[in-house]
Amino acid sequence: MASFSGIWVAMVTPFNQDAVDLPAVKRLARHLLDAGIDGLVVCGSTGEAAALSKEEQLVVLDAVLEVAPAHQVVMGLSGNNMAATLQMQQAIQLRDIAGVLIPAPYYIRPSQCGLIDYFTQLADASTVPVILYNIPQRTGIAMELATLRRLARHPRITAIKDCGGNPDATMALIADGEIDVMTGEDNLILTTLCLGGTGAISAAAHVHPERFVQLVQQVATGDLAAARSNFYELLPMIHQMFSFPNPAPVKTVLAQQGLIANELRSPMQVAPQALQQQIAATLAQLQTAEALIG
Repeated sequence: MASFSGIWVAMVTPFNQDAVDLPAVKRLARHLLDAGIDGLVVCGSTGEAAALSKEEQLVVLDAVLEVAPAHQVVMGLSGNNMAATLQMQQAIQLRDIAGVLIPAPYYIRPSQCGLIDYFTQLADASTVPVILYNIPQRTGIAMELATLRRLARHPRITAIKDCGGNPDATMALIADGEIDVMTGEDNLILTTLCLGGTGAISAAAHVHPERFVQLVQQVATGDLAAARSNFYELLPMIHQMFSFPNPAPVKTVLAQQGLIANELRSPMQVAPQALQQQIAATLAQLQTAEALIG
């Protein structure tokens, strides 16, 4: 049984007049769980963690844990100062959670040996499962396959959020079977599932989350024709969610649904008005297609 599988939503952090909107945090978490998703990832890049203080991050985590079972909550943990990151890790681990999602240390671009040392120290100190987050476009350094394979042998490292852009490495990790391989590239969810990956940590799954849950079920039961049809209907929306810096388009949709305010912290900006209108049109088309199927 996979430790991490299915659809985990990389939650946005709602704001209201630049303050964290805790009622909206809880409302959004309930909404997503009610749709049948497998879990929530709090304070990742989609959650604008870099714009939150460490204290705010812990407050957001506590708010989610008020409405979500611990086994369905993963917390983001990032930094390029080892002592400070270990200190934050200790604070997180005072809570009961399913795991931590850890990217490579950003900006400093360590060697592969440096990456092994960084992740090993954090995994050694972890009391919960660790999900590696390979996302070189944000951190400036790609984790090579040999590095990932070595880290996969650590007993605490159980999964990877794969945004590495290297399909050969993705397939090798799936074939190895040492860790759960979850894509972080929403346009590759169907591909990853069909190759044997366990699921996705998705930003776009904020929108029609039940369709993403259905996609996993369709692949699991071998109904690939239905899975393809479902996925290609979702794909225009998925592309729109990343046509402007994340999470602005996602927050546009959630605001249109009345779940949160359409607000980000500077220097992040809300989606342009023209894109907001395009998103509304795409969602209307998707809802019309659902009504016809229903």
